[in-house]
Amino acid sequence: MIPPKILNIKLFSFTFFFVLFYTLNCLSSEMDQKPYHHLPDGTFRNPEGSPVRSENIKFSYSQFTKEKKKIDMTVPKDFVIEKSKVLKDLANLKNEDYIAWIGHATFLIKFGDTTIITDPVFSKNAGPLIFGPDRFTKPALNLNELPKTDVFLLTHNHYDHQDISTIRKFPFKDTKVLVPLKLGKYFNRYSDVNEMDWYEEIKINNNLKITFLPAVHWSKRSLTDTNKTLWGSFLINYKNKKILFACDTGYGEMYKELGKKFGPIDLTIINIGAYDFRPMFDKSVYHTTPEEALEVARDLKSKKVLGMHWGTFVLSLEPIMEPPVRFKDNAEKYGFKKDDALIFKIGQVSPLKNIIN
Repeated sequence: MIPPKILNIKLFSFTFFFVLFYTLNCLSSEMDQKPYHHLPDGTFRNPEGSPVRSENIKFSYSQFTKEKKKIDMTVPKDFVIEKSKVLKDLANLKNEDYIAWIGHATFLIKFGDTTIITDPVFSKNAGPLIFGPDRFTKPALNLNELPKTDVFLLTHNHYDHQDISTIRKFPFKDTKVLVPLKLGKYFNRYSDVNEMDWYEEIKINNNLKITFLPAVHWSKRSLTDTNKTLWGSFLINYKNKKILFACDTGYGEMYKELGKKFGPIDLTIINIGAYDFRPMFDKSVYHTTPEEALEVARDLKSKKVLGMHWGTFVLSLEPIMEPPVRFKDNAEKYGFKKDDALIFKIGQVSPLKNIIN
């Protein structure tokens, strides 16, 4: 007969290892069910096969500041449209569909009775408080001059896209907010906030739906929150017309898969600036060059492509007016007519019918 003390020890050991095995098995099963971009620690990563920043790359703020001073900051006089004309153009097109560039990654996109704003940044600098790069061109409009906005799209949390001051002062708190996972906490004063994972879709109305798609990028706002919030692009589908508003992105093979699944795209709006960091290192793997932007658009089977994310902040070391030149000059190499590689002026308002056939 087994003594009770030994029996209790064996029973306890069996119970302990059974519970441990069951718990680990459940955790393993749970992780097996999660998408590739969800990591066990709650952070996120880029799609499988995406480029990875080399560990040998070192960013030096002092060297960047030194090199930045060498950049010619001359802005062509006709690059920024007079505000009075912008307001007049918006008023004249209030009953039409249009796209307007406010600056950097901020656009107004109007479909029917619905006006969308993308990554609105109206502050004088892109950083916490008074820190971060200053704007060298003003936004086309002030916040209080915006037309009624119905949908607010935020692609990721970097300071040149997620502007806390703009979020707080935004005049339309009843707008429908679409943000990546774990960014909803910044919109406490808004009445309709929707966090989205990749491939999730939200129906805005009978004619308009928006799908959140992957991008090759990352997230960070402080020293301790790297990749703790998601990032991504928005596919806007209106009456079978498709506009892809890209998150900041590097080139990735996954765009070919997105093209097969969601293409053809009528218009891709994509970053063409913030890529050159020589002499520190060659380029950022998380921002496309103008040529890579064209390659992404080609992979997406996009009919036209519009360059953004340039002409507002100095975030890298290429000449400030270089991105649109390279973008236009290389369009035909990637299967686009020069006229289908679009460059806007800040404040330009264009009827959608002139862009999307």
